Amino acid sequence: MSDKYLYIIPFFSFFLGIIIIFLGRTIFRHQGLTSKGISIVGGFSIGLPCLFTGALVLCFSGCPEKGTIGILTASLLMFIFGVIDDWHELSIGAKIATQAIAICLLVLQGMQTHIIYIGNIPNIAITFIWIIGITNAFNHLDIMDGLAGLVAFVINLAFFVTGYVNGNMHVVVLTLALGGALASFLIFNLPPAKIYMGNSGSHFLGFLLASMALMDSYAPLERPIALLAPLFILGLPILDTCFLIIIRIRQRRSPFRKSDDNLAIRFLNSGYSKKKTLLIMFSMAAVFSLLGLFFR
Repeated sequence: MSDKYLYIIPFFSFFLGIIIIFLGRTIFRHQGLTSKGISIVGGFSIGLPCLFTGALVLCFSGCPEKGTIGILTASLLMFIFGVIDDWHELSIGAKIATQAIAICLLVLQGMQTHIIYIGNIPNIAITFIWIIGITNAFNHLDIMDGLAGLVAFVINLAFFVTGYVNGNMHVVVLTLALGGALASFLIFNLPPAKIYMGNSGSHFLGFLLASMALMDSYAPLERPIALLAPLFILGLPILDTCFLIIIRIRQRRSPFRKSDDNLAIRFLNSGYSKKKTLLIMFSMAAVFSLLGLFFR
């Protein structure tokens, strides 16, 4: 696909997201998809425009790679599981099982880590740990207006840069489609939020970003330190989750349930406003992403 047409992708995804938000708020108003009286239609406005736009562009620009088809299919499955979770909350075991099913679908399409010298089985195991970890990290991050969407936007921008520099048009198309969808969502989710993303949005975002991290190559044989690039780009949700797990283990509580242990909540409890807290978290995400691009 010619570079001069790339700008159409985020605009198309953005306007599709806006349409879905207005339709969704009307259709699902009485369907139980609300939290604290606010519509949980954000997941639809992120997942559907991103998947539809990405699939459409990749199909028209030539047959997409097997791995990209795997990402689109598995992400759609993850989105559907998230919608079910929003309607009728799944148990922790059921959530992990559904994530594992989506990852199996991804691995069967050839999408996994390819760290040399450690063999295929360890690479598959790392892929499972990586995607489940990032997926749940975004679910934990979705605890205040605008936070998860804003952090995802920064991370997605970093992956766009790596994809564009490498000439990986599959990564470029997916990041542009996701960027447009996130922009439509953030208009209605920044404080005070008019819509939430729900589990369908947070699980979809975590799964897709973790999967896109596997699409690109980072470390040539002469520079293995570049393997740190995706870890830094996704550094904020990783740091937040590690902080949360340590606190909960010390308090002998389950690290899998949402609570007030996240970094953002700590900032709020320290007296920072929502806007200042968002600015701090945004800045941290930007610094981590820049470090990731530096290592790359």
